[in-house]
Amino acid sequence: MSETTTDDKPSTPRPPQQRQHGPGGPGMGAPGEKAQDFKGSAMRLVRLLGPEKLLVYLVILLGAASVALSVVGPKILGNATTVIFEGFTTGTGIDFPKLHGILWSVAAIYVVSAILALVQGLVLNGVTQRTVYRLRQRVEDKIHDLPLSYFDRHQRGDLLSRVTNDIDNISQTLQQTLSQLFTSVLTVIGILIMMLSISWELALIAIVSIPLTTVIVAMVAKRSQPKFVAQWKHTGDLNAQIEEGYTGHALVKVFGRNKETQEEFRRKNEELYEASFGAQFISGIIMPSAMFVGNLVYVAIAVVGGIMVTNGRLPFGDIQAFIQYSRQFQQPISQLGSMANLLQSGVASAERVFELLDADEQEPDEDPALTPSDDHGRLVFEDVSFRYVESKPLIDHLDLTVEPGRTVAIVGPTGAGKTTLVNLIMRFYELSGGRITLDGTDIAHMTRDDLRSRTGMVLQDTWLFGGTIRENIAYGRSDATDEEILDAAKAAYVDRFVHSLPDGYDTVLDDDATNLSAGERQLVTIARAFVAQPQVLILDEATSSVDTRTELLVQRAMAKLRQDRTAFVIAHRLSTIRDADLILVMENGSIVEQGNHAELLAAKGAYARLYEAQFAAPIDEVEAPIDEVHPETEAVPTTFDDPSVPHPEGPAHAGEPA
Repeated sequence: MSETTTDDKPSTPRPPQQRQHGPGGPGMGAPGEKAQDFKGSAMRLVRLLGPEKLLVYLVILLGAASVALSVVGPKILGNATTVIFEGFTTGTGIDFPKLHGILWSVAAIYVVSAILALVQGLVLNGVTQRTVYRLRQRVEDKIHDLPLSYFDRHQRGDLLSRVTNDIDNISQTLQQTLSQLFTSVLTVIGILIMMLSISWELALIAIVSIPLTTVIVAMVAKRSQPKFVAQWKHTGDLNAQIEEGYTGHALVKVFGRNKETQEEFRRKNEELYEASFGAQFISGIIMPSAMFVGNLVYVAIAVVGGIMVTNGRLPFGDIQAFIQYSRQFQQPISQLGSMANLLQSGVASAERVFELLDADEQEPDEDPALTPSDDHGRLVFEDVSFRYVESKPLIDHLDLTVEPGRTVAIVGPTGAGKTTLVNLIMRFYELSGGRITLDGTDIAHMTRDDLRSRTGMVLQDTWLFGGTIRENIAYGRSDATDEEILDAAKAAYVDRFVHSLPDGYDTVLDDDATNLSAGERQLVTIARAFVAQPQVLILDEATSSVDTRTELLVQRAMAKLRQDRTAFVIAHRLSTIRDADLILVMENGSIVEQGNHAELLAAKGAYARLYEAQFAAPIDEVEAPIDEVHPETEAVPTTFDDPSVPHPEGPAHAGEPA
């Protein structure tokens, strides 16, 4: 999104079945659980290591060398045992020079093996961290390429959980399992070779543990994988509930919904607990089961090996080495089993991240794209149609021409399509039919950056980031000078209150800008639009959060801002749009009336009824059933700010917080 369009988080309408609920209400859950593909997702996770292929080979080589040295150690150490045993049994005494040579050799082998393992760990750490770095970057790039409709369908808390918790879990999984996986597999192979070199009969007994452990791991993994998927899904749901509840904490308090919110948290927390407990408990069976099989194999090797030594078929040192190998042989097998829960958890998180990466992106900009030859700001809607849901049309066959420099006000009941109309100008959504041209150029053939750089937007829902007031104003145009920032602040009356703050324009706002009032936040966003100097200006209830006196001042300032610019103003308070060059009255996605204030009042149509309902209707009429007041129209008069009726989309009166 361009600098001139990120003044506020777009307040985009959603199809009715996709609207999210407020604090304390039932939140929309994460996407439905898809069929799990553990193998496919695990292989895709491994393929993320592709750019580090050479270093991965180096890790394998270092691991192989380290394991080879470590598995040779017991065999050589067994020779030391044989030297001692033969010295006692033959009566010739211990050959200490030979024994010392063997022991020094074993010590050197283990030291070199440890150094190689350390280097392997360092290299692997770099591989995994760079891989996760690239994955985070891909997710960040993907988020900017997703259409706005994707964010309409997904809760913000769940998306944050995928970007943070799930990627952190993937990082932990890669870090903890890759090294162990390489080492364990190589250790099993190396020890198996050494055991075969000592006694193939005893090696066969040890090999029996491999299929037994594999069967146990497969059976347990099959049952625990869905639990891990549910664990991370419920983590996203819980994050969404927390984010929603904390964001609307004031409203939760005002409406006394503490208990409901706490109960919702308790329910989701219980779901997460049950899923996590089940996943860890079931997967935790693997390690003790593998150890039990290993102990049985160890007993069998000890008994059979003792018999073979007694019969003289094996040297004493060899059976001592073999028993040591048998313990080492079971250890990596048990480790492989215990890694199953880490792998399952990591793959479950990877699937959630891959689901985000695989989401349909917005249509790419045309290449080469067109650029308007003029910069007057003439907008033409030609047979425009749009719908959020294919079966439910919202705007059908709309024709409208807005000449440069004119101010167009859009009024109408909630759901009439007012905000949707300006969102189509910004290409937040693509048209279902028809086209919109800017200075004769179809906006669908322009790049989004080019289109939005020509457009400024101020919304009712203010968005300020953690930074200074000066930086928030300059966000509208990165190359704005201090003088331009100050002029914009004065024009938007930010300068009236900023000097009362501790550091003036250098006052640092927190993440939600709670150290400013709602009205002051709105003024800062208006100043941001001033400094952007857009060609087309969109004001969507831009003065709803300021007091009446400030609203009058801001209206004068915006009148200057609108000079020589095409401006769209969406307002529920009809008093704010009397001076508009053209007023459009929308109902059910269609323009039912258009004209200036005087013309529309004289026509005594829909606009006149709305105006009368807002300024002239008596209280008892407003409180009467809707069909008794205006049976001839579907528009609800109380949709607009009547002083006696709460506003369905937010605060009804100036000065109230959004």
